[in-house]
Amino acid sequence: MSKEGEFLVYCLEMYRRAKGLSGKAAFDLFRKTGVGDYIVKCFGALHTTGENYILSDIDGYIASHATSCPR
Repeated sequence: MSKEGEFLVYCLEMYRRAKGLSGKAAFDLFRKTGVGDYIVKCFGALHTTGENYILSDIDGYIASHATSCPR
């Protein structure tokens, strides 16, 4: 697995635990909003930050993209 893939899994698991979501719910949210693609694209910058920043960044991305996603 690539470094970016490993980081995506790390972010998914961290987000899931922080929000009390099941793995499936977190995966579905990442897929619907495209935040997984964002995390992979921004790996270079994001992997150098702390967990709180990453969680906040994911929340912001989801909030700005959730309204355009089918539910």
